[in-house]
Amino acid sequence: MTLPDDAQPYAEARAYLSAADPVLARIIAQVPPVQPSAHEDIYLALLRAIVSQQISTKAAAAIWRKVEGLFLPDGYPEPSVLVAMRDEELRAAGLSYQKAGYLRAIAEFALRDQLDHAHLSQLSEEDFTKHLTQIRGVGRWTAQMIQMFALDQPDVFSEGDLGVQNAMRQHYGLEETGRALLRRMTEIAETWRPYRSVACKYLWRSLDVKW
Repeated sequence: MTLPDDAQPYAEARAYLSAADPVLARIIAQVPPVQPSAHEDIYLALLRAIVSQQISTKAAAAIWRKVEGLFLPDGYPEPSVLVAMRDEELRAAGLSYQKAGYLRAIAEFALRDQLDHAHLSQLSEEDFTKHLTQIRGVGRWTAQMIQMFALDQPDVFSEGDLGVQNAMRQHYGLEETGRALLRRMTEIAETWRPYRSVACKYLWRSLDVKW
């Protein structure tokens, strides 16, 4: 069977990771296959990431629907409209004052033409992170999630993600903590290049399986 063009790299990644790492091979064999992510609007993905910070998925979805309701008729938060909105308007959607400020900061960045998809998709992981973390409220983890999902880039390793840490502790028997844990995780992940993002997605999936 011939795979669609966007699925082929994921099939190659599964084969590569399974050959490179027996622990990942076991995970890949037992969880549903990871599929390509749809390439998203980076501006919109950043807004959604800020809304989702430090709250449950269910709560984030509810607040995002309310945010969309502020931007009729299509629900798209045009940057020029968002920057002009008052805190009270955004608070009515369930956002904190802090998050309202972060959303406006993203809109201001977009208005300065700093979120061009074609340009950002060509940057290295570190340069991409440096660029996005200029925005107030956007940290390294958020930048990595944008790369891994909005851009569907295959080789990003989110060592600071709690889910990745928990999965690696479980499957690799890691007992280190703090910086020692991050160093050990990074060492293990070197064998996953150039598919570290795909490996992380399988690690996240493994958390839903009873082993």
